[in-house]
Amino acid sequence: LTPLLPHIDRRNRGMRTRLGCLSHKSDSYNDFTAILPDKPNRALKRLSTEEATRWADSFDVLLSHKYGLAAFRAFLKTEFSEENLEFWLACEDFKKTRSAAKLASKAQRIFEEFIDVQAPREVNIDFQTRELTRRNMQEPSLSCFDQAQGKVHSLMEKDSYPRFLRSKIYTDLLSQTQRRLS
Repeated sequence: LTPLLPHIDRRNRGMRTRLGCLSHKSDSYNDFTAILPDKPNRALKRLSTEEATRWADSFDVLLSHKYGLAAFRAFLKTEFSEENLEFWLACEDFKKTRSAAKLASKAQRIFEEFIDVQAPREVNIDFQTRELTRRNMQEPSLSCFDQAQGKVHSLMEKDSYPRFLRSKIYTDLLSQTQRRLS
């Protein structure tokens, strides 16, 4: 038994280190290359202070802006809740499905990934919404996720979005765009 103890102690120390890193999540992004799509340096140069400021006008303005969406996604990752945005985006993409053959398989994939109990990226929705969505899956249509998507949108808008606007990610991004002007 004694020879195993150093191995177990090393493994526990490694686990403590990994858990410690997770518990010290940071919402600071001094290097925005990680969050901006495409060519980050060029993207940051193109992003105006006015555009970034408009993200505070409404949640939908933020979601409709490519770089706003990227910054919000980065923020949600710091809170370990990016599944909400990923679900909302998957629903938006799903609504564009024109092929009846693809509709059912896409719906099933979204349901299994985000809605089903114990789904790998399960979103936080109430029991009634989950059950309604489950029933909608019997005959998938372009609107089968509407209620669940609406609940998740509302949750992000009321909960995550105000925190995003106060976050270091957003304030640092605004500061960087303003510094470029001076």
